[in-house]
Amino acid sequence: MPSIDEDPKPTGELVLQTLALPRDTNSNGDIFGGWLMSQMDLGGAIAARQVARGRVTTVAVGSMAFLRPVPVGSIVSCYCETIDVGRASVKTLVEVWVKQYDKSEQQKVTEGEFVYVAIDDTGRTRPIPRD
Repeated sequence: MPSIDEDPKPTGELVLQTLALPRDTNSNGDIFGGWLMSQMDLGGAIAARQVARGRVTTVAVGSMAFLRPVPVGSIVSCYCETIDVGRASVKTLVEVWVKQYDKSEQQKVTEGEFVYVAIDDTGRTRPIPRD
């Protein structure tokens, strides 16, 4: 797992950016980890859809690492890198970086691996087109 100061800049392509709102907090007043994970899943799915050229569904999440809390009001940015493409699957690494309104630098707060499977209109697994 990465350390807090290991990565000076994001890995991958910016796929999703949003604002952490008060409604997304846990009982400690920080952003709820489940909300953050859902943003990561959305970002990973955006990247996987591009690779699969169509519908995908999440089939696995692995090796999550939460490095620091996310304060309310932070700009949350999800960066995604495709790690592997199988016959019908896409494995991605999703990193989340935040920028607080009163700070000039982004900070990495979490990362995780997400696996998606390409599906057809009936929800059945389909092969990923190859060029």
